[in-house]
Amino acid sequence: MTECPECGASLEIDEKTVEQGEIIICEDCGVELEVLEKDPLELDLAPEVDEDWGE
Repeated sequence: MTECPECGASLEIDEKTVEQGEIIICEDCGVELEVLEKDPLELDLAPEVDEDWGE
């Protein structure tokens, strides 16, 4: 169990199957979180990616 750094909600993440760099969505607040480290599990807000749409 770990906490969402945005809203503090408890997140159940399987540390055995999660990958470093994986994006996880908080079910409470909907924010995208990136797995920075697996051991110990460390999450942070995922970087926002600007879409190019061919401009």
